[in-house]
Amino acid sequence: MNRFLSSRAALPLVAVAAALLGAGGTWLVSRAGGGSQVRDYLLAHPEVLREAQQKLIENDNAKVIAANRADILTPVGSAWAGNPNGDVTVVEYLDYNCGYCRASLATIDQLIAADPKVKVIYRELPVLSQESETAARYAIVAGRQGKYRALHAALYAGGPLTEASMDKALVTAGLDPVKVKEEARTASVEAAIKTNLSLMRPLGMTGTPTWVIGDRVVSSVLSLEEMRDAVEAARTRDRP
Repeated sequence: MNRFLSSRAALPLVAVAAALLGAGGTWLVSRAGGGSQVRDYLLAHPEVLREAQQKLIENDNAKVIAANRADILTPVGSAWAGNPNGDVTVVEYLDYNCGYCRASLATIDQLIAADPKVKVIYRELPVLSQESETAARYAIVAGRQGKYRALHAALYAGGPLTEASMDKALVTAGLDPVKVKEEARTASVEAAIKTNLSLMRPLGMTGTPTWVIGDRVVSSVLSLEEMRDAVEAARTRDRP
């Protein structure tokens, strides 16, 4: 009875492995009736399941990204950096009250300096505080006015968000605070934020920063090496 259950339990694992292994997966499926060979193989090579799971997640992400391509891969005005025609796009979903996002500033600059073919897009994901949403609204307006990068840097340089720090950042970025605040209350800015937030669940985002690189979605701080590896993986996958 236990052996039968082990065989039955192995079947879903075989299906996952088959998604990654191709012909190797077919070999496993063809022998799933006995169960012992499947179980032995997976116990000897548990990394297969981890790799297969990642592949399935990336396949799901690819469908979400394709269905929401403009909302993910089209920047709001000047909310981008790097090569405008880059062959790989790195999208950062960020919150201006997020210390990890602030810590990633240098890594992004290093990535752009090291890889002239990369394009970086910044997207607002205000999840930490009411001030986060206010800053996100200001950033969207700044992007539409062609001053995103200046405000982006100024908001982070001001430390934890306060009304005073955000007002100072607007002036530092060369923006008119009165006009920005008026525009920030418009329905179109509200809609832009709601669109970003609506993608959290479909893409499996768990916080900020979240990176979309090719079909990979990572909610975590990434080192320069990890980011470059993800970029190269996306580039290799898209190469003819």
